[in-house]
Amino acid sequence: MLNHHSIREYRPDDFDALTILWRISREKSLPEFQREKGHFFYEDQNYFQNHILKNNQVWVVESGQQPVAFMAMNKDFIDQLYIHPDHQRRGIGRALLDFARRLSPDHLWLYTLQINVGARAFYEKNGFVAEKFGISPSPENEPDVEYHWRRT
Repeated sequence: MLNHHSIREYRPDDFDALTILWRISREKSLPEFQREKGHFFYEDQNYFQNHILKNNQVWVVESGQQPVAFMAMNKDFIDQLYIHPDHQRRGIGRALLDFARRLSPDHLWLYTLQINVGARAFYEKNGFVAEKFGISPSPENEPDVEYHWRRT
């Protein structure tokens, strides 16, 4: 299990490792979707640079000097949470959500795709409730779920 010391702020030299990790995680969790909708890697890098890093505070989990997960947050909104497939099911995601709750103790919210049953099960197991079913903004335009966690 992770102690919170292994979660640290993003550093510019994480960029390559995180964009690759992000890509691998998406390909592994939704291979069909990625094949159909997939973006070129340089588009991923652009989006990471111009959207994720610009709009969020990014936190990185390391294992043996290698980033193995990251979470991007803007206030109480979790924009991204990805764990490298080789490091899933080891409590890293839960540790990141606990960390997010320390940053925003009353409320957290996020979107995930309706087809991403793995992510949905993970968030529901961790106390998130599906409150709205809609369509994600372009370029995806895919059915998504808006999840909220509220302190009881």
